[in-house]
Amino acid sequence: MWKWILTHGAPGLCHLPRSLLLLFLVHSLSVTCDEVWGRGSVRPPEISSNYSSGRHVRSYNYLQGDIRFRKLFSFHKYFLKIDDTGRVSGTKKNDCPYSILEITSVDVGGIVAIKAINSNYYLAMSKKGKVYGAKEFNIDCKLKERIEENGYNTYASLTWKNNERQMFVALNGKGTPKRGPKTRRKNMNAHFLPMPL
Repeated sequence: MWKWILTHGAPGLCHLPRSLLLLFLVHSLSVTCDEVWGRGSVRPPEISSNYSSGRHVRSYNYLQGDIRFRKLFSFHKYFLKIDDTGRVSGTKKNDCPYSILEITSVDVGGIVAIKAINSNYYLAMSKKGKVYGAKEFNIDCKLKERIEENGYNTYASLTWKNNERQMFVALNGKGTPKRGPKTRRKNMNAHFLPMPL
C-alpha cells in the first residue's frame, strides 16, 4: 500500500487545481476494498471511466448486474412488446402487460438482456437479423445498448453483423420489427426511449 504525505509546499502538486489533485490522489492510493469495507461486506459498484480522445464513449460499464424495469417507446410512438407466443411487435396501448420489460446488464460495455416480464421471453436477434422472442437466454439475446446524441437508445446485436455492419432492433411505422440488415444506427426506426414504470 502506498502512503502519501503532502507537505504545504510539495513541488509540482501545490499548483494543480483542487479537482485534479483529488483525482490524482484517488488513483494513486492503492487501498484494497477489504481494508476499507471489511471482508464480506457489500461494496458499492466500481465506476470505470471510459473516455476516448475527443468524443466521450457512452456506455453502461458501471451497471453490470443492474436490473431496470422499463417500457421501450419507439420513435414512431409504439411500445415494444413480446407476447406470450414470443412474437415481437409494437403496441399503442400504454397498459399492455407484454410491454413491461426487464433490462439486465449482463456484461461490461453496455451489454444487456431484455425480457418481457409477463411472457418471460427475451428479446433476441437471429444471425439473419430476425427479431424474435427467445424462451431461454442465448447468444442471440445479448444486445449492445447505446445512448444516441438525440437522447434515444439503440439496441444492436452483440453477436451478429451483416457485412461488418451492426444490426439493430427496430420497429417500422406500423409497429412491425424490421430485419437487422435493413437497419442503421441513424435510422429513427431503431431509436427507443426507455421509460421508467
